[in-house]
Amino acid sequence: MTHSHVPKQKLGALTLAALGIVYGDIGTSPLYAFKEAFTHGLAPSHANVLATLSALFWAITLIISLKYVWLVLRFDNKGEGGVLALQALAHRHTRRTLPQWSKAVALIGVFAAALFYGDAIITPAISVLSAIEGISVATPQFEHLIIPITLGILISLFLIQRFGTAKVGILFGPITVVWFVSLGTLGISSILQTPEVLQALNPLYALDFTLHHPIAAFVLLSAVFLALTGGEALYADMGHFGAKPIRLAWYGLVWPALMLNYFGQGALVMRDPTMAQNPFYFLAPDSLLVPLVILATMATVIASQATISGAYSLTQQATRLGYLPRIRVQHTSDSEQGQIYIASVNWLMLLGVILLVLGFGSSSGLAAAYGIAVSGTMVITSVLILLVALARPNQRLRKAIIASVLVAIVFEIMFFSSNLSKIGHGGWLPILLGLVIFTLLTTWKKGSELIAEHRRKINVTMRKFVADPHSEIPRVAGTAVYLASNPNLVPSRLFYNIKHYKVMHEQIVFLHVDNEEVPYVEEEDRLMVTGLAPGIYSVTVRFGFRENPDLSKALRGTINYQLALPAASTTFFVARTAIVDCEGVLPYWRCALFGWMMRQSESAATYFNLPSDQVVEIGTQVTL
Repeated sequence: MTHSHVPKQKLGALTLAALGIVYGDIGTSPLYAFKEAFTHGLAPSHANVLATLSALFWAITLIISLKYVWLVLRFDNKGEGGVLALQALAHRHTRRTLPQWSKAVALIGVFAAALFYGDAIITPAISVLSAIEGISVATPQFEHLIIPITLGILISLFLIQRFGTAKVGILFGPITVVWFVSLGTLGISSILQTPEVLQALNPLYALDFTLHHPIAAFVLLSAVFLALTGGEALYADMGHFGAKPIRLAWYGLVWPALMLNYFGQGALVMRDPTMAQNPFYFLAPDSLLVPLVILATMATVIASQATISGAYSLTQQATRLGYLPRIRVQHTSDSEQGQIYIASVNWLMLLGVILLVLGFGSSSGLAAAYGIAVSGTMVITSVLILLVALARPNQRLRKAIIASVLVAIVFEIMFFSSNLSKIGHGGWLPILLGLVIFTLLTTWKKGSELIAEHRRKINVTMRKFVADPHSEIPRVAGTAVYLASNPNLVPSRLFYNIKHYKVMHEQIVFLHVDNEEVPYVEEEDRLMVTGLAPGIYSVTVRFGFRENPDLSKALRGTINYQLALPAASTTFFVARTAIVDCEGVLPYWRCALFGWMMRQSESAATYFNLPSDQVVEIGTQVTL
């Protein structure tokens, strides 16, 4: 579903909802981004503050306001955004126009998705921790409670995920509005006291600092980048809200509020350099400090919720695109399809977040690990957009897009290079996590392809099977539905039945699920039923990568094709494959990893929502 043309009253509701979901991550960056510039040796002098603010303002303007909000939101995959949706779109284009790039496109898109998980674990930890650290400003004697309170909030957040967040989510938008208004108000109050801080709007301050202090400027970029870390969320959540509400929220409230707050922090540090240790909280009057800590905590919980939901959504998409085994997905809303819960992802993320908080101990410590994954993903997004832009028919628009993205890539590569300097201070963590997840994703894809190749060798072609009348085989009453991974091959389970039971059902249906590289499939395009021979049918069911593959629901439509599948006389035959030996097609460790992933996979019957009392599972053993 897209929202390119929505009535004004709905546009307002979507914009409010987008504030609560899309901008949580980037909206909480003022808690730690500006102060990190002065945490690692940069003196909080007048000139350095102006240079930092200048770099920060133009980075947000070029990367977020221009690249993401104005340009990237134009590149949707049937209304959906995010790096996997873009990868599917680029893969579709390159297979047709640049086939030599097709495999590389698939791999870099998957690597970007793997990097996202590193960001998804760090975001809740650094956001909530930076908010709770305001306690040490308000009441220093309670500083020892920062870690326990942070862990308590994060554990509670992950524990409530299985109940869904629809009711709590209603409050996200209004709370975020209050948050951004507070950011802007605090910033304006400080700017009015030191208006000369607005000189930093001039990009020459950042350029001059770079020319005279190139090494310090290189390090500074990694701190400035912390203000951009929610950029990918703008694109990833596009399918929920559409481009227009996201743009309206950004240009109308979020961007001005963020800039006012950053400049307000800079003005404060120009007046008193000792405030650089935590300029965000020192902006507030003493009487408002505790309410600000509470508001910041709520804002960071909202930001964490958006990241957690994004991890669920990405996992579901990866499964649908064939990069992960079937995983149990629980829908937590009857009305909102995008609200899902994946238990395995939830508990792994909670474990990771707890270890991060205990291991790094502060938002400054976590900031050292933050940024590499996001900056890498940004570069990959730009590369994929370049490939998609090459397929645009409008030559003038194509040239404008390519020129804009190339400018963005130059800055993003600089940010990525700067963030690499953090590797020794914790930056290795998201890279290691990304490589582990990339290995899992590509191993499953490769192993699945080898299994499919193995089946192609032993299965009979559909054409040959249909040409043989099989008149010597007795028929029994009822309908047998065989799930087929390849619509042109007859599943071996049918021949196992013939071999062991010496009979065939009077009606046979070969059922193939087609996973499309689009997010949703229209209902009128869902089914394709083909009569192959008397009593033999081929049924193809198409699902988009954002959809829950519900075969029970989809197959009700076969009645429209004069194919009845009565529950009392229909049996579904599905396969359960096991790896029994590894013979070198895959390296032994990778073969063993694939076998382990197969054992964790949800059964086909459960994953496709087949009626349990109508399913027969037949095991097959494979050597890779």
